[in-house]
Amino acid sequence: MLEKTFDAATVEPRLYDEWEKAGAFKAGAGKKDGQDSFSIVIPPPNVTGSLHMGHALNNTLQDVMIRYHRMKGLDVLWQPGMDHAGIATQMVVERQLAANNEPDRRSMGRDAFVDRVWQWKGESGGTIFNQLRRLGATADWSRERFTMDEGLSKAVQKVFIQLYNEGLIYRGKRLVNWDPKFETAISDLEVENKEVDGHMWHFKYPLAGGETYTYVEKDEDGNILFTEERDYISIATTRPETMLGDGAVAVHPSDERYAPIVGKLCEIPVGPKEHRRLIPIICDEYPDPDFGSGAVKITGAHDFNDYQVARRNMIPCYRLMDVQAGMRADGAPYAECAAKALEIAKTGELPGEREVDEINLVPDEYRGLDRFEARKQIVDAINAEGLCVFAKDEEGNDVPFVENKKIMQPFGDRSGVVIEPMLTDQWFADAKTLAGPAIDSVREGRTKFVPQNWEKTYFEWMENIEPWCISRQLWWGHRIPAWFGPDDHIFVAHDDAEAAEQAKAHYGKDVDLKRDEDVLDTWFSSALWPFSTLGWPDKTPELERYYQTDVLVTGFDIIFFWVARMMMMSMHFMKEEPFHTVYVHALVRDEHGAKMSKSKGNVIDPLDLVDEYGADAVRFTLTAMAAQGRDIKLATSRVAGYRNFGTKLWNATRFTQMNGCERTAEFDPSTVKETVNQWIVTELAKAAKDVSDAIEAYRFNDAANTLYRFVWNLYCDWYIELSKPVLQAEGESAAKSETQACAAWVLDQICLLLHPIMPFITEELWAETGKTGPARKGLLILEDWPSYDIKDTGAADDINWLVDMITAIRSIRSEMNIKPSTQLKLEVVGASDETKARLAAHDAIIKRLARVEDIKVSEAVPQGSAQVVVHEATVALPLAGIIDLDAEKARLEKDLDKIAKVAEKFEKKLGNEKFVANAPAEIVEEQKAKLAEQNELKAKVQEALDRILAAL
Repeated sequence: MLEKTFDAATVEPRLYDEWEKAGAFKAGAGKKDGQDSFSIVIPPPNVTGSLHMGHALNNTLQDVMIRYHRMKGLDVLWQPGMDHAGIATQMVVERQLAANNEPDRRSMGRDAFVDRVWQWKGESGGTIFNQLRRLGATADWSRERFTMDEGLSKAVQKVFIQLYNEGLIYRGKRLVNWDPKFETAISDLEVENKEVDGHMWHFKYPLAGGETYTYVEKDEDGNILFTEERDYISIATTRPETMLGDGAVAVHPSDERYAPIVGKLCEIPVGPKEHRRLIPIICDEYPDPDFGSGAVKITGAHDFNDYQVARRNMIPCYRLMDVQAGMRADGAPYAECAAKALEIAKTGELPGEREVDEINLVPDEYRGLDRFEARKQIVDAINAEGLCVFAKDEEGNDVPFVENKKIMQPFGDRSGVVIEPMLTDQWFADAKTLAGPAIDSVREGRTKFVPQNWEKTYFEWMENIEPWCISRQLWWGHRIPAWFGPDDHIFVAHDDAEAAEQAKAHYGKDVDLKRDEDVLDTWFSSALWPFSTLGWPDKTPELERYYQTDVLVTGFDIIFFWVARMMMMSMHFMKEEPFHTVYVHALVRDEHGAKMSKSKGNVIDPLDLVDEYGADAVRFTLTAMAAQGRDIKLATSRVAGYRNFGTKLWNATRFTQMNGCERTAEFDPSTVKETVNQWIVTELAKAAKDVSDAIEAYRFNDAANTLYRFVWNLYCDWYIELSKPVLQAEGESAAKSETQACAAWVLDQICLLLHPIMPFITEELWAETGKTGPARKGLLILEDWPSYDIKDTGAADDINWLVDMITAIRSIRSEMNIKPSTQLKLEVVGASDETKARLAAHDAIIKRLARVEDIKVSEAVPQGSAQVVVHEATVALPLAGIIDLDAEKARLEKDLDKIAKVAEKFEKKLGNEKFVANAPAEIVEEQKAKLAEQNELKAKVQEALDRILAAL
C-alpha cells in the first residue's frame, strides 16, 4: 500500500540516483533496433551560472522531448556542456582575489591568473548542472563538454586558422562597444540600454573666416517664420567631450536652411583658439531636419551612427579616449596633432588608419582627465566663451540652452559602467559571407523556426549583418593563434614553432615574434557547439550518429548571437544545418506579466519552488504554460495547483489499491466488456495520440493539458466515481475483476504518458504498483512509449453523454444555490430514442451523482423550471418549492450590477488612450485580463439569471 503522501524531498534525489546508476541517461539508452537517432545539444550555461526560471523552462522542455523519444526507442543523446563565459568568469575570479586580499591579476601575471581561473572552475564552476539534476534533467552527463576543454580548443583553433586562410577572418580597426572597466570590446548582447536623466547641450560651430549666411526658418506650409544672419551652425549633443574628435557636421540634402553653407568649413569651439580645428559641412541622409537644429556633428570614432556616416563620406575617425575611457594622454602635443588634422580636412583625402590613430586631438589641458570630468570642463569653457546657443530664462536673461531630458545610455551588463563606442584594432569574421548559406537554409525550409514568426527576426538580422568582432581583450578564453612580426605582419599558426617557420619564410631569417594578447569572443567557441561537442574535427562515431541534431530549444534573445552563428559555422564546416528545428520558447514573467528582475524584487527562484512543491509540480507548470508565442505569467499558486494534481493521482492510486485493483498479465484493454471500462480505455487511446502529436509538434502546453484533463477529470473523478458501485460491491464477479484489472492497467498507462513531464512521482508509482502482479521489466524511464489498438465501440459516446448530463445538472444546482442535500425531479424534453435508452440504463447513477429523486421523459418543459440543453434534449429541473425564485432573481441582479460596475472601471481605463500609450505593457495586459475575467463572470451570472427568468 502506498504511503499517505508523496514525499518529493526524499524520493526525488533517490530516484535520480537510481536512474543515473542504471545508465538511463547515456546516449543510446533504451534504443530499439532499426530506430533513428534523436539528439539535442544543451544551450551551454555559463560556468558561473545558477539556475533561473529561463533555464528551468528551457531544460524542462528539452527533457520532456528527450524522455519521450527515449521511450519511443530512438537512439537518444542529450549533449550537455558549459561555456567558459570569458568576462563573467574573469570578473568572478578577480572579485575573489580582491575579497581575499590577494594580488590582482596584473600583479600575478597572465599564466598564474589563468591557472587560478582553472582552479576556481574545478572547485566552484558548474553548480548549475547539479541544479539541473534537481529539476530532473536527463542529459548524458558522462559526455559533458566545456568550451575550453582540449577537444573543443582543437576545434576552435582549426576553425580560426581555416577561416583566416580563406580570407573570412581579418584584423582591422572598427567601432566596437568598449567596456572601460574590463578594458575590452563586448558584444551587443552584453550591453544594457537604460533610460537615465541626461542633458542636451546646444553649441555654435563658427563658420571659417567669419563667413555669414541667411538662415531662414519656415513652418510646415512653407511660410517664413523668421530670418537672420548667422556666422555659425548650431548642433546639439549629449556628449560634449566627443566634440574634440568631430570630423564633420552633417545636414540632410533636403534641408534648405543650410544649403548656402554645404561644403564650407566650420570651427569646433573647443581648445586653444590659435589651434581650433576646421571641419567640413556635408550632406548625408542620416540627419533628421525636424530634430533639434537639423545639423549633426559627426564623431566617427565614438558613435555607431556617426561611424557609418564617416565611412560613407571619407571622414577621418579620431579616437579620443584610452582603454579606461579617460581622455588620451599619448602622442604629440595638441598643436601638432591639430595641424595634421587641419591638413587632412583641407585635402579631403583619407590617410591610413594607423596615421589617423596616432593623431591625439585632445587639447593638452584635458589630457588624462576622466571623460565625465572632461565633459564638465569643456561645457564650462564653451559657455564662458559665449559659443553656446542661448535661451531666455524666466526673467528674460540669456542663459546657455541646455535641455534636461531622458536619454538612453548603454551600460555593461556585468561591469555596470557606461559603455563607450570605441575605434580599436580587433579581429573580425566576414559574417556577411558566412550568413549566405545560413539564410538559404531557413528560406528554403531546411531549418524551421517554431513559432514561425521568429524567422522574420532571423532574416532581419542576417540580411543586414555587420562584420563580427571576435576578439576580446581578456586573459580567460581561447587565445587567438596569431603572432606579429617586427613590422606587425601577421602569422596565424597552430603554435610558436609553426609561426616561427612562417616568419622565417617571410623575412628570410629568424625574427622575434609577439603573440597576440587577445582571446576569442565566447560566442566563437559556442558557435561550433553542435559539431565540436561530438568530436569534430575528428571523424568520431558520435559525429556520424548524432549530427545533424534534431531541435534546438532556446530563448529569442540569442537568435542573433548564438543561433545565427551556429547556423553559419555549421553550414561552412559541416555543409549541413546544425538542426532541422529551432524551438523558441517564451519569456517567464511574474504573475502580473512584468519581466523578472532583482531590482523589482519579483524574481522567482526555481529551486525554491522545487523545495516547496517538488520538481514535478514545477515541470508540469512550465510545460502546461508553454504555449507557442505566449509569455508565461508565473504565479506560485499555479505550481501549488499542479502539485495538487500529483496528489490527486497519488490518492487515486491509493483508492484503487484499497479496492483490490491489481495488474494482471492476461488483461487485454481491447476485450473489456463493461461500458465504463470500454469508455476509459477508448479515452486513454485518444489522449495518448493527442499527447504524442502535441510533443512532436512542440505544443507542450497541449500535451500537458490533455494529460491533466484525462488524469484529473476522466480517470480520477469520473471513472473512479462511476466504477465505485462495481468495485465496492460485495463478493466477486466478472465485472468487478475486469474493472479492478482495468483501473490498475490505466494507471500504468498514465504513468507512462505522464512520465516525460512528471518523472519522479510516476517512477515512484510505477515501482510501488509493481510490487504486486506481474514483475516489472525495470525502471519506468526505460519503458516503451505506449501505443494502442483499441476500437471505439460507442461506449465512449455513451459515458461522455452521462458525464455531460450529470455535469449540466450539477451546474444548475450550483448556479441556483440549491443545497446539496436537496433532491430534485428531472424532466427531459425532446429526447431521442438513444437518449431515452441511456436514461433508463443509467437511471441509478444519475440519481446518485446528480442528487435526483425522479427522472421522466416529458413532452413540454414544466412551468417554473431551470433548463439546459444536453445534446439534442432539453433538461428541465422544476424549481417550485425548491428555491424562492424572486429572491434568487434579486440576488443575481444585484451581483450582475456589481460586476458591471467593476467591468466599467476597467473599460474606462482601457478606453483612455493616454493610459494605454504610457502605462507599462504588463500593466495594460493585466487590466485587459481583469476585464476579460469580469466579462466572463458577467456571462455566467447572466446565464443563471436567464434560467430564473425562464422559470418565473
